[in-house]
Amino acid sequence: MRSLYIKIGVLFALLLTPTAFLTADTNTSVPTKTDINSRFILEGKKNIDPRAIEKIDTMGNELFVKTGISVYIYAVERYANKTHKDTKSKIEFIKSFESNITKNLKDPFALLTLSIDDQQVNIIYSDELKSAIDRNHILDRNIIPLLISKDKNSVYAKMSAAVLNGYAAITDSIAESKGIELKSSIGSEGTTFSSIWRIFMYTIISIGLLVYIYASFRQRKK
Repeated sequence: MRSLYIKIGVLFALLLTPTAFLTADTNTSVPTKTDINSRFILEGKKNIDPRAIEKIDTMGNELFVKTGISVYIYAVERYANKTHKDTKSKIEFIKSFESNITKNLKDPFALLTLSIDDQQVNIIYSDELKSAIDRNHILDRNIIPLLISKDKNSVYAKMSAAVLNGYAAITDSIAESKGIELKSSIGSEGTTFSSIWRIFMYTIISIGLLVYIYASFRQRKK
């Protein structure tokens, strides 16, 4: 029953947010419009909805023009066709893999990495952006909730929504730290999703607890 509530909560939140245009399509096929390119997507163009790519490119370009900072995405199904003997070796491999990506990037930069099969998502950035980006905050509020939602949406749709929300949160954070505003920003939409999701789930859990307490009380009276 609890899993049913979670599914309802996630779907309800998705329907209330502008990112629903990405997750509403449950078809696993890629949209026919696939010729969109972006200098900010290092890898994973085929895994991201073209509409999201357009928005990412718009936000990335505006941020770069105004600040000289580039925000990149590396989103794939799997980093490499490699089997890891344990968690430690997996972590070491991922760190090395990410290091190989960033060594070719010019400072200042931020990089959102995502691998579905490796169950890995991360935000890496130049030292000068440490105070501008709250990695855990963005991961927990803007990205992970979309990736782990248990619903009928395809992995493709979830990846598209997650990288768009995450990218928007990163660019907004950097812009705010520089005292500028991005006209292309999607604002608090990613945070709105997470806030609605948490409130809805807390409400469901609270109601469930009240029902449980009431049922227990009635049982004792019998």
